[in-house]
Amino acid sequence: MSASSAPAAAQPAPVTETESLQVIKRNGTLVAFNPSKISVAVTKAFLAVEGDKAAGSARVNDAVQRVTAQVVQAISRRLKAGGKVHIEDIQDQVELALMRAEEHKVARAYVLYREEHARQRAHEAPVEAHPHLTVKKANGEIAPLDLGLMKQQVELAATGLEGIDEGSLVDEALRNLYDGIDESEVLAALIMTARSRIEQEPDYSAVTARLLLEQLRLEVAGALDLPRQQPLPELYPQALRAFVATGIRYELLDEALAAFDLERLGAALKPERDHQFGFLGLQTLYDRYFLHWRKARLELPQVFFMRVAMGLALREDDPNARAIEFYHLLSSFDYMASTPTLFNSGTRHSQLSSCYLTTVQDDLESIYGAIRDNALLSKWAGGLGNDWTPVRALGSHIKGTNGQSQGVVPFLKVVNDTAVAVNQGGKRKGAVCAYLESWHLDIEEFLELRKNTGDERRRTHDMNTANWVPDLLIERMRDDAEWTLFSPSDVPDLHDLYGNAFRERYEHYERLAEQGEITLFKKVSAKQLWRKMLTVLFETGHPWITFKDPCNLRSPQQHTGVVHSSNLCTEITLNTSAEEIAVCNLGSVNLAAHVVDGELDVQRLERTVTTAVRMLDNVIDINYYAVPQARTSNLRHRPVGLGLMGFQDALYRLGLSYASPEAVEFADLAMEQISYFAIRASAQLAAERGTYESYPGSLWQQGILPIDSLRLLREHRRDGELDINTDSRLDWTPVRELIARHGMRNSNVMAIAPTATISNIVGVSQSIEPAYQNLFVKSNLSGEFTVVNPSLVRDLKARDLWDNVMVNDLKYFDGSVQQIDRIPDDLKARYATAFEIDPRWLVEAAARRQKWLDQAQSLNLYMAEPNGKKLDALYQLAWLRGLKTTYYLRSLGATGAAEKTAPVAAPQPQVCSIDNPECEACQ
Repeated sequence: MSASSAPAAAQPAPVTETESLQVIKRNGTLVAFNPSKISVAVTKAFLAVEGDKAAGSARVNDAVQRVTAQVVQAISRRLKAGGKVHIEDIQDQVELALMRAEEHKVARAYVLYREEHARQRAHEAPVEAHPHLTVKKANGEIAPLDLGLMKQQVELAATGLEGIDEGSLVDEALRNLYDGIDESEVLAALIMTARSRIEQEPDYSAVTARLLLEQLRLEVAGALDLPRQQPLPELYPQALRAFVATGIRYELLDEALAAFDLERLGAALKPERDHQFGFLGLQTLYDRYFLHWRKARLELPQVFFMRVAMGLALREDDPNARAIEFYHLLSSFDYMASTPTLFNSGTRHSQLSSCYLTTVQDDLESIYGAIRDNALLSKWAGGLGNDWTPVRALGSHIKGTNGQSQGVVPFLKVVNDTAVAVNQGGKRKGAVCAYLESWHLDIEEFLELRKNTGDERRRTHDMNTANWVPDLLIERMRDDAEWTLFSPSDVPDLHDLYGNAFRERYEHYERLAEQGEITLFKKVSAKQLWRKMLTVLFETGHPWITFKDPCNLRSPQQHTGVVHSSNLCTEITLNTSAEEIAVCNLGSVNLAAHVVDGELDVQRLERTVTTAVRMLDNVIDINYYAVPQARTSNLRHRPVGLGLMGFQDALYRLGLSYASPEAVEFADLAMEQISYFAIRASAQLAAERGTYESYPGSLWQQGILPIDSLRLLREHRRDGELDINTDSRLDWTPVRELIARHGMRNSNVMAIAPTATISNIVGVSQSIEPAYQNLFVKSNLSGEFTVVNPSLVRDLKARDLWDNVMVNDLKYFDGSVQQIDRIPDDLKARYATAFEIDPRWLVEAAARRQKWLDQAQSLNLYMAEPNGKKLDALYQLAWLRGLKTTYYLRSLGATGAAEKTAPVAAPQPQVCSIDNPECEACQ
């Protein structure tokens, strides 16, 4: 089955250009890359498993073609236009492609075949270690390979780590070298070799990161004209000074950074904190975050964190002291600022905010002005949420031309294409979400925007969509009653109403329609519309389900406006209008870092949250605003969104299963602590800096905290249809008294964002997500990375269960532990993955957090085998529990679902308190 030695066979389908690629064979020689050999190897793998019936099989032939194409594309992506790849790397990709094709038996046979041949080679005469190899230096000089340096680099990278075989790591890297190789490629070979071992031993992630750090040190030293052989502790202070000077000279950095005491700041740097990185984290920073000039990086990791801290401390009374304080928080990984802040802090374009929310008015000037604003905001790395409800529906009268409107959908196609064209400064994809309220006459067509069938001119495949659902629709659906769709041009005030006021006005318009005074409307079954929402959500992942009334009735700012939508990731709930574009500035507490010795370290959490809120408040004044409406809104209300990440890792450290009452209680406990410290920090800032402008009349000013606002929501729910735990553990009296004396600095303080990238940097689980898999290949803009759950490995090692067979079993079962017989039941429960957990546990934990939040949370829901009844029960439960928003619904294909075991048990009555035989959520 060797992909290098098999004879030619059926040619694969045309794939990526490969003419310039070369393969390093095990004896160190180079040969041309031949995709047909992969086809032969894969065909033999099928024959070994399925016997003669595989020969000539159309299914097998198709699988061979697809696997071959995937392998060639993966190798070509890695090496771009040209380069060299080792035969072992090709075989790794064959194995991975077979798994992705769900040919698990064939993949397992392929793995066993490779292991057997590796053992045979080990007993044969060893290949010479190439002591005669030479390298070509940057100046063209040919010199002997410094084998001692390679060994030293590996030894330093492995310091303090267990399970690292330094000798074999060097030997395997040597196999990837050839005579005359560029000197720069030697370290790259060590990195690639260490990277390939992460799945067997998680500590190789740290080894790979440290080798990458050495490569980065050499690159930065060359770019800043610093001594290349200087160790990092000595290099760092010089690197900070040189970076600031160079960055200003190249017009990358704000000239104000030169005013800092760089000697003092350089002395405060902690080079040892570089060893906190895993490979994925450092590679992500290297590829996307470090400032560079002509492709050469100018920042080392601790200089990067200090640059961000300096940018956030520019307007402090003592900027040097605050910069050091902010640096320590960031570099300790206790807290991480959002991606736009990390990208742009301290630069000449300090667009630090994460989210922008707009309301589009019903005229062409406003519509195309909103699209222009989208482009400008996206250019500087902002995620966008657009409220399109005011725009008149299809068939509405246009007074100026005496014609009929084409409705919302054609404009959304333009929004979609704008998001594709303006890709956040070339750093990440442009992203926008359109919201539409569920009484809009175009809602049924809006639901189909992401479908793969129909008129392509009325499809938006690259943007997100979300339903803005009023409680009245849920009530009508539960009653199996009718629902009326209107054009906003006929019912303009519905857009700004919620709660009982919305109900009364909506019913008034229904009476006008019945009397013939409104002619453009449509009556539908509320239950059928709801089912269509859920069906399309399952089929396309959109539109997401978000709830208008909880967002508004619990909003601290309901005295100044209306929340018309959420944002790109459904965690922001701020007012928007024609005059104001809502802006939110995000950052996340690393909850896992605050679990020490099996319990939450409250004092450390207090320090983290207090400093984090100050950093977020600073963003508002330093921020670059691409459009004036955003500046007006942000300076008037000063909202921030402190969130969290690493929830799943925190549970691992506590020894808890996500699907457990104890995990739900911990979600409650942790969020109450964060809420307490965040609200108190904002009040303390108000004492120091003053309240935000629109504070008078807010819920804060009325003494109504987020936990109290649940009462407002219950009052507007029919028959009090709100079922949520309202217990608290802390004495909130001091916080209430502080607000009464000093007010609040920020209109909104908390929101839980997805943290997709910053959690990778820190090396913890995303946001509030359950573990997706325990071993999988992660693909992002930085490439493909093997991700193994270090907590699982640690627990398996403690029970002498971690070995190569376990690695292969995890691969075979797609990272699931449920079908591996030798894993104990307690570990199967603790390491159940997202699709193995009943999704009601996610809702229960989210409901406990939501009661403490003044905004919302990005809540993904996972369901292995969705059906209409399950979806209906799940989203009704989310509504009953008072959630403001939900995010993606993620499901498995039929094949994947069939391979999963039964989910971990659903919440019991003590958790699911609506234990009622008539309630579908409890059946």
